[in-house]
Amino acid sequence: MYNKMTAARQAFTRESADARRTGLIEATAAVLAEQGLAGTTVRAICAKAGVSPGLLRHYFAGIDDLVAATYAATSDRMDAIFAGAVEGAGDDPPARLTAYLAASFRPPVTDPALLGAWTAFWALARSDARMAAIHAESYAGYRERLADLLTACGAADAGRLAVLLTAMVDGLWLELSLDSTSFGAEAAVEMVERAVRALV
Repeated sequence: MYNKMTAARQAFTRESADARRTGLIEATAAVLAEQGLAGTTVRAICAKAGVSPGLLRHYFAGIDDLVAATYAATSDRMDAIFAGAVEGAGDDPPARLTAYLAASFRPPVTDPALLGAWTAFWALARSDARMAAIHAESYAGYRERLADLLTACGAADAGRLAVLLTAMVDGLWLELSLDSTSFGAEAAVEMVERAVRALV
């Protein structure tokens, strides 16, 4: 009986710790989106999460550690969204490729709040080695999966095409995020599809 109760208590404690860490990460993403890097302080994050600064320091070594965890978590979330889009497209290789690229122009990737967080991450990646490593791993993973989808469509030199299409998608996503009336999500998807037909 004691062992079962101890195991249950440990499982509850672990789940509670995971929930608190997740809450702090979500609060950090929200503060970055709303206030940018300059306004992303321990006080602002803790106020958004509804916790004390001591709790933040219990789960993270400091704000730099928390921001890095937030970047990694945001990248993982995007990966899951892109993977889900591909799975939802069925078995047809061109449809799967289109779904992967088009996901960047659909909610929740087009959430305006996400732009604020991403621009903060990109700025930090230029000066912080750990953030640069997270950025490099995230983008390498995206390009690798894109190259696999291109290969399945019969593309030659899929690696270089993946770099080109990633840059195109990023540029369109950024412009669309800055001004949703500039050309629209459907136009962005059409431009990417046209580029794929011309290149593959």
